[in-house]
Amino acid sequence: MYIARAFGEDANHMSKVVDKASGMDISFIGRPHEWDPRRLYSQTGADWQYRVDFDRLRTERLARLREQMKADDLGALVLFAGANIRYATASYQGNWKYNINIRYAVVPAEGEPILFETAGSDLQCAKIDLPWMADRIRPAITWQWAEGAVPYMAGRMAQSVVDALKENGVHKERIGIDNLDMPALEAFQQTGIKIVNGWPTVSKARTVKTRDEIELLKQASSIGDAAMWKIKYEWLKPGVREREIEAKVHEFMLERGCEIIYDIIVASGGNTSPYRRWATDKLIRQGDLVIVDINAVGPSGYFIDFVRCFKCGGAQGMKMTQKEIGLYREVYDSMYAGLDKLRPGNTTADVAAAFPEYDDDKYGTVTLQQFAHSIGITLYEGMWISRAYSLKYPAEIKENMYFAIETFAGHPGLEQTCRLEENVLVTADGPVVFTRMEHMEEAART
Repeated sequence: MYIARAFGEDANHMSKVVDKASGMDISFIGRPHEWDPRRLYSQTGADWQYRVDFDRLRTERLARLREQMKADDLGALVLFAGANIRYATASYQGNWKYNINIRYAVVPAEGEPILFETAGSDLQCAKIDLPWMADRIRPAITWQWAEGAVPYMAGRMAQSVVDALKENGVHKERIGIDNLDMPALEAFQQTGIKIVNGWPTVSKARTVKTRDEIELLKQASSIGDAAMWKIKYEWLKPGVREREIEAKVHEFMLERGCEIIYDIIVASGGNTSPYRRWATDKLIRQGDLVIVDINAVGPSGYFIDFVRCFKCGGAQGMKMTQKEIGLYREVYDSMYAGLDKLRPGNTTADVAAAFPEYDDDKYGTVTLQQFAHSIGITLYEGMWISRAYSLKYPAEIKENMYFAIETFAGHPGLEQTCRLEENVLVTADGPVVFTRMEHMEEAART
């Protein structure tokens, strides 16, 4: 049985389900609302429907962090990565600040988070925008690019963190830090606090999604699906350049509520073999296979990342050749074989074992072509699944994890080739595919 049509369409979870917020019996739906890709809330708020609850989103994400800190015996986390700061404090001031270490947060296991925001207007905007962080927003001390002053400024930054730890009585406990450069590492070592790797703690918290995170991921996938439909039926024509498709996707997805467009990969014809993972100015010709990989940040920071392969002229009746159909089915079947293993209680080894052998096996490293990865408020978060190591070092698959799973037909000497990717929620009833854009009719299994 090919599970592409089985998951997400049939309501087979018919036990009584009660919405805790309202007490209403919603078993007629067949599954919790957030599990069903066809039951989609609007991005806007309303008084007549309980949609994404952002207070609950902030509260539950912080609770997950605290729970994991306690499990890992950490007194606090110090966060520099922008997505981790957002997860803990719900603060966001643009993608440009995500990974340049000019802001940070201290998150005690028992106390409230403290945000150190860039001084100046950014600090003032944070105080206006984040009432849930009232009286816990302070000026960040920047140290990178300070030339001869780097050690001095890094020392001041580390001391501002230590002061916050002392205020919460955790300065003598183990402190997890997610991301450090050498000057910051040396500055923290000089303070005498016990620093440890905090990234695994954050990853374990973030990989299992809350109800509202799942709803936002569903909204992101709906925008991606719509963009992919526009590509297939309106924009993909002979003579269009790859980068023109990229530009149209940017405009369309931003108009529909995406925060930023991370990257749109368009590879056509010869650029699919070997697969070139960026768009060029190449003209797309009639009969070209066209691989489109949409990577974008949707509403409230949650990603969409999926791939379809089209034939230029396919929407106008040009059919795939038998060789192309064979390639498409090879990719489709291997993707769904791995997807079927995304079930609670299985491990990443179960998923990796379903992938075909590839350069992950040959070189013992990840190619990002026959693999799966957890996504959320970053494109890659917490967990990669690859034959390079997952078979020997399995990790548990848990309910409400969310993955992008992607495979590729990478035979040498091919004139053109194929790639596909789906976004998948792990539920108690099995995997549910959130990306609903149809596959090539003559090639996909039914």
